[in-house]
Amino acid sequence: MGSLNGQVAFITGAARGQGRSHAVRLAAEGADIIGVDICADISSTGYPMGSAEELDETVALVEAEGGKMLASIADVRDYPALKAVLDAGVEHFGRLDIVCVNAGIATMAFRELTDDEDLQLWTDVLDVNLVGAFHTAKAAIGHLIAGNRGGSIVFTSSTAGLIGFGGMQGGGLGYAASKHGIVGLMRTLANALAPHSIRVNSVHPTGVNTMMAVNPAMTEFLENYPGGGPHLQNPLPVQLLEPEDISAAIAYLVSDAGKYVTGVTLPVDAGFCNKL
Repeated sequence: MGSLNGQVAFITGAARGQGRSHAVRLAAEGADIIGVDICADISSTGYPMGSAEELDETVALVEAEGGKMLASIADVRDYPALKAVLDAGVEHFGRLDIVCVNAGIATMAFRELTDDEDLQLWTDVLDVNLVGAFHTAKAAIGHLIAGNRGGSIVFTSSTAGLIGFGGMQGGGLGYAASKHGIVGLMRTLANALAPHSIRVNSVHPTGVNTMMAVNPAMTEFLENYPGGGPHLQNPLPVQLLEPEDISAAIAYLVSDAGKYVTGVTLPVDAGFCNKL
């Protein structure tokens, strides 16, 4: 018997990386999965998004753990499309218990940008990371309340949601602003949804070994970021965490082990924030 037997989780950004890892971990704990991913590139990121083929691979991995997964393609920026996917998933499985608000992008750049380019970086990262997070929560809350069983929402923020980071360009500023904004959204919803026994928290990873952190655009940014070097390193002797490390925190927060934990910003950061 898993800790989440019979429950259903909605996960955005499920094609690969942390979203895939969360889907596999929660399936191993007994949950069925409603998964969504954009499966299309966003040009300002400088790295490819997950693909339809990768989303299919996530389904296969969930099934290998004994779970069921209903996977769909939708953009978190498109609220009607996202809501339609979730509504169909809840109709299919008959319930919703867990929401992992995971989809996100980083639009870091080091080269000189025109004003239009800089504004586009800002707009894209805010629209995906913060507006998309709001869309995900908004689409899910009615289902969680209607279930009358409580529930759990976990937002994926970042260490950049707890400290200043990113430099002067719109992409870096937007990334930190969006991840800080998630904290305000999380804390407000934690208060509003507590009477329904719906818990709301955020996780704040340091660098994780996914395409968002390990790609040429991010490497160039980190190498050229003013003052770069030791302040970008973790105190614990690990350069990058693995997606499964974040999934372990998610599994705790959404289970009965965390049944009285709400409104918490949980760093999974190898001590990154503590030293700053």
